[in-house]
Amino acid sequence: MKLKIQGIIKQSSVDGEGIRYVIFCQGCPHHCKGCHNPETWNPDKGYFIETDDILEEIKYDPLLDGVTFSGGEPFLQQKPLIDLAKKIKNLGLDIWCYTGYEYEEVKDSPLIKSGLIDVLVDGKYIQELRTLGGFKGSSNQRIIRLN
Repeated sequence: MKLKIQGIIKQSSVDGEGIRYVIFCQGCPHHCKGCHNPETWNPDKGYFIETDDILEEIKYDPLLDGVTFSGGEPFLQQKPLIDLAKKIKNLGLDIWCYTGYEYEEVKDSPLIKSGLIDVLVDGKYIQELRTLGGFKGSSNQRIIRLN
């Protein structure tokens, strides 16, 4: 299954707990002022990658604690992310997901209802509420442990 992305960071320690493989999904309707990744906004940019190709990279890194879906906006591509998340969970890794939506807006979405997301970081980035550390960009965002 194909996923449209802007890029990948193979090892990160700032996008969730532990060492994480981070997938930056392409396309975002939020357009937050001061966004650290505005190149992800345009859904016509980026490139397609097979979820199985991503999985192969993840499989061969014994240092990984988990995978993070970031953006752009992951909730615009739920079907391929669910496909990938099922395979990631079979490897024993956890999954974090960053979204500009609030939990209440996506709680009934297929991605959340799948039960595959362990931690959701929700809410738009608000530049005036910027915070450093703690795995979120601004103080309005919440870290919600789903599993």
